[in-house]
Amino acid sequence: MNALLTSVRRSRLIVFLIALAGLAGGCQSKTAAPPVSADAWAVVNGREITRDDVERSFRRNLQAPPPSSEEETAAAKLEMLDQLVVQDLLLAKARELKIELPDTELDAAYVEARKDIPDESFKQELARRNLTAADMREGLRRDMLVQKLLEREVVSKVTVTDQEVAAFFEANRAQFNRTEDAYRIAQIVITPVRDARIANRTGNDATTPQEAAVKVRTVMDRLKAGAPFADVAADLSEDPESAPRGGDLGFVPVSALQQAPPALRDAVLNGTPGSARLLSGGGAHTVVLVLAKDPAGQKDLSMPEVKDAITQGLRTRREQLLRAAYLGAIRNDAVVVNLIARRLVESQGKMPSVAPAAPGTR
Repeated sequence: MNALLTSVRRSRLIVFLIALAGLAGGCQSKTAAPPVSADAWAVVNGREITRDDVERSFRRNLQAPPPSSEEETAAAKLEMLDQLVVQDLLLAKARELKIELPDTELDAAYVEARKDIPDESFKQELARRNLTAADMREGLRRDMLVQKLLEREVVSKVTVTDQEVAAFFEANRAQFNRTEDAYRIAQIVITPVRDARIANRTGNDATTPQEAAVKVRTVMDRLKAGAPFADVAADLSEDPESAPRGGDLGFVPVSALQQAPPALRDAVLNGTPGSARLLSGGGAHTVVLVLAKDPAGQKDLSMPEVKDAITQGLRTRREQLLRAAYLGAIRNDAVVVNLIARRLVESQGKMPSVAPAAPGTR
């Protein structure tokens, strides 16, 4: 990453820190500050998230060589801490609901995630990130538990009725009269340059070829572990138009696909519904998923592919809305004390000592 050298970027960092400190202050007003260890960076409903927790997750999700400035490193770790706060809340909810992950299921996912990585390359990557295989397994375990929770609390509760499907068809009948074959596709885009606008849920943006290469491995690992394509796209895709829709580009006519770059054209035209393919070139990467093929002609609800496409589209939109509401409700009900953000604000954005202020001084 480039260093944050301009005053504009420094201002953005200060605004980000102030916002997090405001969260800490707001949460502290709900209850007295709990006693914490010197290594705590945040306290979530009385549970500590330590500096080591953040550092380990930061290295596990490293998108590039270490940032070149202290300010940039601090901002990246604050973002990681915020993600860990949400993850901690979701894992606590999973424990409350007695959601478990059998060792056999974790073992299978771990083997699947590693199957295309030679042992020596895997060892080198662990060494580069200063991690152990146990660290990677634990990260995968936490991710999978969160996914199980969301599947139970969000995905399973989304319903679409036949009446709703019929109403959508009547309101959009024209789009089901195709003059040529079309393919419904979705994409995850990763570029090796800083993008002017990022609309994914995490604000993640690869800015160098090295960052893009690491990021695409993260994307493929998540997909291999069973994460829904739409979720990964919404979290990480750098295309500002399709990322908020889970990467969905809708139906693209064959004539338009013929004008696309040959690799993309062939990946779609030769693909089968449900298949995804990684395309790389010039430091950029695109994961293309073929969702459905729709032949030319007038369509109606008697055709399974029409009903299925409408149902899936409505489900996806409702699932994204319910997911956002669920996460917001869990966060709103929590007592979160962000110690390191307060410490950074108190030092006016300068990196303080690694430990937050002692409890008695806050």
